[in-house]
Amino acid sequence: MADFLYQLLLTFDATLRIATPLMLCAMAGIFSERSGIVDISLEGKLLSGAFIAATVTALTGNAWLGLGCAMLAGITMSLIHGFACITHKGDQVVSGVAINILASGLTIVLGIALFKRGGQTPSLPKEDRFTPIEWWGIEMMDSVPVLGSIYRQLISGHNLLVYVALLTIPLTAFILYKTRFGLRLRAVGEVPKAVDSAGISVTWLRYRALILGGALCGIAGAYLSIAQGGNFVKEMSAGKGYIALAAVIFGNWKPLTAFFACLMFGFLEASTARIEGIEFWLIGEIPSQLMQAIPYILTVLLLAGFIGKPKPPAAIGQPYHK
Repeated sequence: MADFLYQLLLTFDATLRIATPLMLCAMAGIFSERSGIVDISLEGKLLSGAFIAATVTALTGNAWLGLGCAMLAGITMSLIHGFACITHKGDQVVSGVAINILASGLTIVLGIALFKRGGQTPSLPKEDRFTPIEWWGIEMMDSVPVLGSIYRQLISGHNLLVYVALLTIPLTAFILYKTRFGLRLRAVGEVPKAVDSAGISVTWLRYRALILGGALCGIAGAYLSIAQGGNFVKEMSAGKGYIALAAVIFGNWKPLTAFFACLMFGFLEASTARIEGIEFWLIGEIPSQLMQAIPYILTVLLLAGFIGKPKPPAAIGQPYHK
């Protein structure tokens, strides 16, 4: 029983680490999509942030500078998306896909040009990365049954960006539901004409939403390459931006429910490694590919109306014309 509880704690710990970039990208997607902009480009912004964070940190030895530049990279990609979709009223889905393709190719080309390592960046020493933080009193808590293990495995021992990701959930909810900016943001995603009639710039509101989202994607990218990992590997985002978008839809464009969707998707991925090779009664071994596909399957079922009915912002995907 004790071994089972320990393995469960390890799975929950892995869930939190896996869900961190999903949470950050999901909150980014909520800001963008609640303003009326379809943001498939989460994947590209995540990948760009990961590459820039690893590159700057490798060249300077400063993880904080790498994090700041990763945020700027995410914001730059968001501005390109906004220029195409908001300023020029282009197709938002096409623009998002184009940014993902651009990021995929550009990170490899620049990686080869800078480091001659096949698109990878050099491995970072431990002191140049965001390392796990051990909270105060961990030795004292070790003597407490159950709670001590929870404190050590789940609460303590994560790097700074994991705690930042957790803080973005209540912060996003506060901004959306308790501030004037959040009220205007939700309004522009529902009835942009009413916002414009009140003398508020629809264009500037949507740009600000994309800028916030780009910064969050940049942090998520930095987490992948200079916190969870120690270098950039080509295509290291591995579809996490798409899974985050699925979490936004699954969470009905609300921060708290999107957060739980991220945890669920993270738990599925964390469980894959634990159950791989295990034969289950009646069904046999569960393919890891099936576990990885479950987030997408659930999202399709949700969109089809089999497990509830999502309610997206009324003006999402629609360019605003005065």
